[in-house]
Amino acid sequence: MAAVTAGNGAGTGGGGSPEAASGGSGGGGWRRPHGPLQRYYGPSTAEAAEAAPDPTDINGPHFDPEVFMTKVRSECPLGQLLAREAALGREIRALDSDMQTLLYENYNKFISATDTIRKMKVDFRHMEAEMDDLAANMAAISASSARVSAALQDRHRRGAQLAGVQALLRKLQALVEVPGRLRRWAGTEPARALRCHARARAVLRHYRHLPSFRAIEDESHAIMADLAQRLRTRLRCETLDPKELTECVEMLLQLEEPPEELSEEFLSQAGARLEAELAALEAELPEADPSGTAATPPPPASDILDFVDRGSSAFVGTLCQLAGSYRALFGEDTGRLEPFAAALATRYFALLERRLALERGLGDTSLLVRALDRFHRRLRALLELLPAGADAAAALVARAARERVDRYLRALQTFFLGCLGDVRQALAAPRPPGKEGPGLPDLLATLAASVLGQLKAVLAYVQLFTARDVAFASLPYFKGEFCVTAVREGLVVAFVRWLCRTARGFADGPAERGAPAAPPALLLLLARLCLDYENSTISYILTLTDEQFPPQDSGPAVTPGPALCAEARGAAQRLLDHYVQVQGAAVAQMLRKSVETRDWLGTVEPRNVRAVMKRVVEDITAIDVQVGQLFEEGVRRAQSSDSSRRAFSVYSSSRAPGRYAPSYTPSAPMDTHLLSNIQKLFSERIDIFSPVEFNKVSVLTGIIKISLKTLLECVRLRTLGRFGLQQVQVDGHYLQLYLWRFASDERVVQGLLDEVAASAAHRCLDPVPMEHSVVELICERG
Repeated sequence: MAAVTAGNGAGTGGGGSPEAASGGSGGGGWRRPHGPLQRYYGPSTAEAAEAAPDPTDINGPHFDPEVFMTKVRSECPLGQLLAREAALGREIRALDSDMQTLLYENYNKFISATDTIRKMKVDFRHMEAEMDDLAANMAAISASSARVSAALQDRHRRGAQLAGVQALLRKLQALVEVPGRLRRWAGTEPARALRCHARARAVLRHYRHLPSFRAIEDESHAIMADLAQRLRTRLRCETLDPKELTECVEMLLQLEEPPEELSEEFLSQAGARLEAELAALEAELPEADPSGTAATPPPPASDILDFVDRGSSAFVGTLCQLAGSYRALFGEDTGRLEPFAAALATRYFALLERRLALERGLGDTSLLVRALDRFHRRLRALLELLPAGADAAAALVARAARERVDRYLRALQTFFLGCLGDVRQALAAPRPPGKEGPGLPDLLATLAASVLGQLKAVLAYVQLFTARDVAFASLPYFKGEFCVTAVREGLVVAFVRWLCRTARGFADGPAERGAPAAPPALLLLLARLCLDYENSTISYILTLTDEQFPPQDSGPAVTPGPALCAEARGAAQRLLDHYVQVQGAAVAQMLRKSVETRDWLGTVEPRNVRAVMKRVVEDITAIDVQVGQLFEEGVRRAQSSDSSRRAFSVYSSSRAPGRYAPSYTPSAPMDTHLLSNIQKLFSERIDIFSPVEFNKVSVLTGIIKISLKTLLECVRLRTLGRFGLQQVQVDGHYLQLYLWRFASDERVVQGLLDEVAASAAHRCLDPVPMEHSVVELICERG
């Protein structure tokens, strides 16, 4: 029993460890009979995973009273200890009471149990004896296990030595097999052969002083030399793609071939590959004609976007790949790479520029912008390798944009000339009776609206070059110079100036240039168009352009609006002056022919107004209507109230009731030539070809002055009889009746007609004028 107690105490107090079980008395070792084996082999996996024992757990199997009491005394205050003591006392008394109750209730059972216990004690003694024998056997087994463990350790040492020897043998075997492997892989898997040789090379070099290793190294070198020769042969093959070319050169570098030679071969093969790409692109372009006499080449088979896509994906992509491979293989030394890439990029830019030159028509500007944008975006990778090409690429895009702007300028000019052709056709088209064509205001409005609308459409197309989603729009050129130099000055200002020059060209001697004379209505319409440009259109166009293409403060100087307006006003003035000259010349031509073709000496007594004078009045009236459609009325000078009669050859300014009725009456005999000269001294000088103002009255006045001045000069060259003078008197009175209302100052008409009458009287052989009443009667009847 004491042995049992000792065994239990040893098991619980020592935590059940093998050392506690074996270190106690001989009777206590029965709890852990496998202790020696466990010490030899180590704890089992389950026991190793078991949590650490807690000696303070009062309900646990590893509870230690001393440790528990020490912890309680150190952690709990006195009051808690006294409370715990009282609680334990109550529990003990309760347990005693329960025990007594249990004892009374199970007394018979305890009596039976006592007998049983006696028998168990006897059996237990037999078990103790058997356990002692078992302990002895276990001690023997432990000693035997120690001997086995020592033997196992010795075997492990010998096994490690054997493994080392085996590994060395395997390495030696692998070295021996290196030539065979290299020979087997060199033809089919050169990369694998290179890896194998790289692993064995250091060992072979280290032990090359040994004959066997030297032989293996020499044989390996021979195999790799043969592989290098095959790789060089393959390197010269023209069918290698960039990846295969890079792999081939990389393997040759691993074989320690000269990098200088390999870099030259790499660039040579890469150049051949890229030359083929450029040749494929050039094959799509028509052959250039150096003489420039060939007919217009056929349009390209594909659009500009497809061409740029193929060039970017084929040439630019291959060049970037090869340039990156070159740097990865040969480092950052770009002494050869940059000239090589620059020459090829220059050729590619030249091909692209030739392709852009084929875009003769306007086509789809958005397609051109997308193509240039894609070219610029995909060229960024190349520009990282070739910074010097950035300027050339930007210049190419800028030239393409300027060329498209120039084409738009020529298109605007062609459009304007086409509109002028339509206007001329409308003016010259015959009008059926009762059906009137479009009037001058309608033609002017159509022309101005068409030109302005086309200009706005062109600006919208050109604005695509500066859109936010376009990569090259961020270039400094497109932020400043393109907006000002190319668009504002090169397109808008240039078109306005060209329009003014073209319009003015209709007045600046068209007959001298071999061109047909413009109809007078066209001159009048163009003068009004230029005047409208000066008043409002130029300002609107420049404001619109500056809003869509804002200039920079530090950019180039721009043409001021007032300068353009001055050019437009000058063109309008020249056109209106020319219109007056043309219309005046037309009327004057009728008057000149009517004077030159008549026999003024043998004419009969006048009975009516000549038909040419009626035609003059009709033409002046038609001109008045025509000019009034486009220009304002103007200001007339107040009519004179002088009613005195003048001497011979002078029209008086008297008015009959209800109408203007000047008279031409004879005076006392006197020297008419002297009288005429004296009157000129006191009359205002009339400037026949002075610039006209932009109003109807001024235009009609200029035409009347030219017409009457021509009549005056023609009369001065004729010799008249009495009836000839009287016919001039009747014609002059008729003109005076109707022409004064068209002039800005009636005294201009009156003065010129007075000079005509005076010249006729001076050139008359028998200057006897007709009575004024008869003249009035004839004119009223005519």
